[in-house]
Amino acid sequence: MDKPAEPFSEKARLEELRALEILDTPNDPALDRITRLVQQFFSVPICLISLVDEHRQWFKSCIGVSVKQTPRDISFCAHAILDNGPLVVCDALLDPRFADNPLVTGEPNIRFYAGSPITLQSGNRIGTLCIIDHQPRSFTQEQANVLKDFTAIIERELAVMQLATTDELTLLSNRRSFSSTAERYLDLCIRQNLKAKLVFIDLDNFKPINDTFGHATGDEVLKGFANVLASCCRKADLFARLSGDEFVILFTDLSTQECEVIMQRLAESFSELSGQFNHKINLSFSHGIANFSGQKPCSLSHLLALADSRMYKTKVIKKNLLIPTESNV
Repeated sequence: MDKPAEPFSEKARLEELRALEILDTPNDPALDRITRLVQQFFSVPICLISLVDEHRQWFKSCIGVSVKQTPRDISFCAHAILDNGPLVVCDALLDPRFADNPLVTGEPNIRFYAGSPITLQSGNRIGTLCIIDHQPRSFTQEQANVLKDFTAIIERELAVMQLATTDELTLLSNRRSFSSTAERYLDLCIRQNLKAKLVFIDLDNFKPINDTFGHATGDEVLKGFANVLASCCRKADLFARLSGDEFVILFTDLSTQECEVIMQRLAESFSELSGQFNHKINLSFSHGIANFSGQKPCSLSHLLALADSRMYKTKVIKKNLLIPTESNV
């Protein structure tokens, strides 16, 4: 049995999958209608919308199986997301990649498999629409095209979900998604008596960049900062674009020194992006930090306002204006 390889963009793929916030959620009637229609169209006993997570494949919609997930190492779908087109296995017992796979030698006794990758607008393939039979069968190019058409319908459904929680330009979480998830983070900090740090970030001199070089260049700067932000933060960190040139990070269980190291790395990496613009643009940002303690909790809106205020004072100081600094919470 061949274990599936990881896609080249695995980190970004997983981040985008989790940003959708649909893993381990209840059934969605719209997606269930699609799987029922696909099952009937192809006359197969099993039809799944499978999302490939880090160590498992989880079924957002499923017909014909009683389990909700299986290990990624034995997943057919983890192979299918490695390519753009559908993966078709006419007889798994005759395919050396799958002949001794537990899903073939045992339940659900897969013989035929066809999986079409579900691809988000970024190009990341997060899972598949797949059909399975207990008997070998052939699969024509016309049938493959129909399966791809059904997959496109799922992709449109997910795009609607993504727009509700994702910033369209940078593909980071948006304010709505950040607020919802951050509230849960802070609740966890209260229960576990943990500390957190909220960092409010505002890009320096962003309006002159738009005015001088055009909004297309401004958009590239925002996307570049988003990429740097994603690469500098830890997997457990929560970050988002709030609006315009404002971004936010929520660190949990992080010391002041560790926070400073990450912010310094972020500043250096962002500054290095100026080479993409022939060094005509100096790239920097200002930030403010508000501390959260599970022993003395406060609201998310208070943290945001406090960090925003401190960011503004830092920005003013950069312009050689002195404003007294309040003590930390």
